[in-house]
Amino acid sequence: MTTPSTGLTIAGRELSSRLFLGTGGLPNLALLPAVIEAAEPGLVTVSMRRTSSTATGGLLEKVRESGVPILPNTAGCLSAREAVLTAELAREALETDWVKLEVIGDETSLLPDAVELVEAAEQLVRKGFTVLPYATDDPVLARRLEDAGCAAVMPLGSPIGSGLGILNPHAIEALVAAVDVPVVLDAGVGTASDAALALELGCSAVLAATAVTRADAPVQMARALRLAVEAGLAARGAGRIPRQAVARASSPMEGRIA
Repeated sequence: MTTPSTGLTIAGRELSSRLFLGTGGLPNLALLPAVIEAAEPGLVTVSMRRTSSTATGGLLEKVRESGVPILPNTAGCLSAREAVLTAELAREALETDWVKLEVIGDETSLLPDAVELVEAAEQLVRKGFTVLPYATDDPVLARRLEDAGCAAVMPLGSPIGSGLGILNPHAIEALVAAVDVPVVLDAGVGTASDAALALELGCSAVLAATAVTRADAPVQMARALRLAVEAGLAARGAGRIPRQAVARASSPMEGRIA
């Protein structure tokens, strides 16, 4: 076994970390620099429909000051039309072609609308965007998004903000096996062990938002998630022992003293 590279490349762009950080729900914007310093994320994602202000002292300015690349997202969009428009506004405001594509089916479950998602992805790819779509853990949908030209896929581990972790690890493994683009676990991460498990299952990276911003100690959780991503990656490279239903002695029985 070999340890996978710590860094990650998506669409030809090298990212410094396999942990992506969301900013929604942070109780105090003044915490953001310390959170970013502790997490050392490869990308920081911001909602363009909720945080479009470029005012001095605002969220976007603080992220820019950190030097971490910004990944605008289309959170809150309920249709392909809304998502494409939001992505175009983000490209104009932030001068980036990268977008985390979110098209939700309703404002209660916050689950992706697969039909609208694929439609928006196809349109944005044609317009020259690098698209990272938030999706379900369905391998078939992931392949459709890859076929549409998406640079990565971002399946949920469990519903947004639930903190339930990865509810169906077998589905995540199947999805990773089904596509050739990087898989970034999105949504549902509640604590560090969830992030480690995602990397062990084969995910290329993890996006954590409310796990950090709603933790009792956001900076401490940011650091824990960074370490967990590193641990999960190392464990995957080391190779898990096979699971079996019966005991197996750690020392050989042959040659023991009678």
